[in-house]
Amino acid sequence: MTITQTVEIPSSRRLVIDVPRDVPVGRTILAFTPVRTEVKTTRIFGCAKGQFKMAEDFDEPLDDFKDYM
Repeated sequence: MTITQTVEIPSSRRLVIDVPRDVPVGRTILAFTPVRTEVKTTRIFGCAKGQFKMAEDFDEPLDDFKDYM
């Protein structure tokens, strides 16, 4: 008999597993397969403010492209 159950490991690193009544009493083998999940972080608008500076002539045409304009 195989039972699959997904659990999250709490910070205490202790698990309590409820086993169905139809599982025979006696020797039981537990196998743990770690599953990696992506942790989505919340982005904070404006958190990089002041870290980047644009040149004053940012919108001016580039000399390299004068032949094409």
